[in-house]
Amino acid sequence: MTGTRAGGVTIGQAAAFAGVTVKAVRHYHKLGLVEEPERDGSGYRRYGSDDLLRLVQVRTLAAAGVPLADVGELLDADSERFAAALTDVEQALTERIEEMIARRDTLHRLTDDRALLPDRAVAILDRMPGLGFSPDYVAGQREALVLFRALVPEGFDTFVTQLEHRLDDPEHVDLTQRSWDALSWDPDDPRIEALATALAENLLANRELLTLPAGSPPKPDMATRYGLVNSHGQDQWPTSARLTALVEEKLRAAGVPVPRQ
Repeated sequence: MTGTRAGGVTIGQAAAFAGVTVKAVRHYHKLGLVEEPERDGSGYRRYGSDDLLRLVQVRTLAAAGVPLADVGELLDADSERFAAALTDVEQALTERIEEMIARRDTLHRLTDDRALLPDRAVAILDRMPGLGFSPDYVAGQREALVLFRALVPEGFDTFVTQLEHRLDDPEHVDLTQRSWDALSWDPDDPRIEALATALAENLLANRELLTLPAGSPPKPDMATRYGLVNSHGQDQWPTSARLTALVEEKLRAAGVPVPRQ
């Protein structure tokens, strides 16, 4: 190696010629991938052609996706082992490419709801504008559905079924729209009590839609999960928080086991 280093280049020049940084060269030294040259009479390390070749080989394999931990063994392998190792690396890269493509496709699907919600839930959201619900209301319901599915997955199908039935009920649709309009009221507005009573009575008229799915034992933190879903967005709408609390109070009085937040 001495002959190849005579009149060699500095580490900065070697890094530039090999297309890497000085920091990368030192890292390769630390990992034992490239031999560190001895210092010359001037106290500088000089890199010869063999060193540059090794640097280029390491950089090329690393850029191709070979983990640095495997580069040294790969470079020191015979041709048969080298070819077999490259096949393994190619397979690993193919799997990574497929994973990245799947992630990209998921990002594309995020422009609609199908990446986060099943088709039945998307169909509910698609119905709402035709029933007179505003875009802001539909956006809030979308967020609530996503939260419900994440926090109470075992009850999500039942919840979707309840929503489907309620959208078929003109009285419930009208009360829901009135509730949305009521967000602009003062929280102490006396009309909120009457609206809460009407909502509770409508829900109790279809008590079977208030039941939890059979065979689903309550989670010890169910009240917390329920509260996170039910109170979503209420920080912006104090009237909504009061209306929800009044409806829940009336449902509990009628024997419906609404979790306490």
